[in-house]
Amino acid sequence: MDIPSWVWLTTALVTTGMLLVDVLIIGRRPHEPSMKEVSRHLTFYLAAAVAFGLGVFYFAGSQYGTEFFAGWLTEYSLSIDNLFIFIIILNKFAVPRQYQQTALLVGIVLALVMRGIFIFLGAAAIERFSFFFYFLGSFVIYTAIKLVKEGAEDEDEFEESRLIKWVEKRFPATLEYDGAKLFVKENGKRLITPMFIVITALGTTDLLFALDSIPAIYGLTEEPYLVFTANVFALMGLRQLYFLIGGLLERLVYLSYGLAILLAFIGVKLVLEALHVNELSFINGGEHVGWAPEIPIWLSLLVIVGTLAITTVASLIAAGGLSDTERDARTGPRRDHENG
Repeated sequence: MDIPSWVWLTTALVTTGMLLVDVLIIGRRPHEPSMKEVSRHLTFYLAAAVAFGLGVFYFAGSQYGTEFFAGWLTEYSLSIDNLFIFIIILNKFAVPRQYQQTALLVGIVLALVMRGIFIFLGAAAIERFSFFFYFLGSFVIYTAIKLVKEGAEDEDEFEESRLIKWVEKRFPATLEYDGAKLFVKENGKRLITPMFIVITALGTTDLLFALDSIPAIYGLTEEPYLVFTANVFALMGLRQLYFLIGGLLERLVYLSYGLAILLAFIGVKLVLEALHVNELSFINGGEHVGWAPEIPIWLSLLVIVGTLAITTVASLIAAGGLSDTERDARTGPRRDHENG
């Protein structure tokens, strides 16, 4: 795709503007959003993503349009899986309900910045080094295997990173939240609040998410513009989705397995793509491997939609026959915020 600079600039301005509106509204009135409010906003974001994808179909053709929808659905499903970790972090630090959306929004903005950096680094690496596909494919397959192990071992506990532990040890902090403030002054000393630690936890977690999701989407499209916009639309509405279907997330007991299948498929697709553009001398004498099949993007989209549909239906059927205790055992610990 030959994307003019003004299109890149317009896209960045519009998406940033949407985020700024959200920030200004939340910053002035922290609250727990109603179901009507989050439903309205989520519908808007989903409609905007679909409209953008149809626009890509119209202006750039079906190939790029299909790539966008495949990338968006993949990133959106990975983002939904990330909500599990967000729930655990917010529960662990007992973030009051009225401040949770503020924490989530800041975390999403940090995720957007980090993913933007990885998108452009990945694009530069792919353009200069064709063998980078081998690395991406191997990493995505490794991520798929890791997801299967985590699903089998029920390891959804949030473990504080060394950075968070260092922050907690190095900086004096208050015991209570002071609204959405990150810093407060007590007896002339500047202290961090628990919200600062929460934002740090979300930020470091976002970094790990970016390391997993960006290689995956490059298996579906090599266009940086589509990679960027798919990630933007996948992150927008994530905060509303958290409040809208927080209970439903606990019922998606097979989500990690479905995502593992999806990532394994994309990883294999990346390796096959690497074989097609192979330049490594120790593989087929540095020539492309003719026997390696090429997976068309329409088949990728079909596999993505089919996997997500089967995973969702199977999860809901299985969760319907589980008790609350059994469901918690499969999806990890959940703690009521009001009860601490």
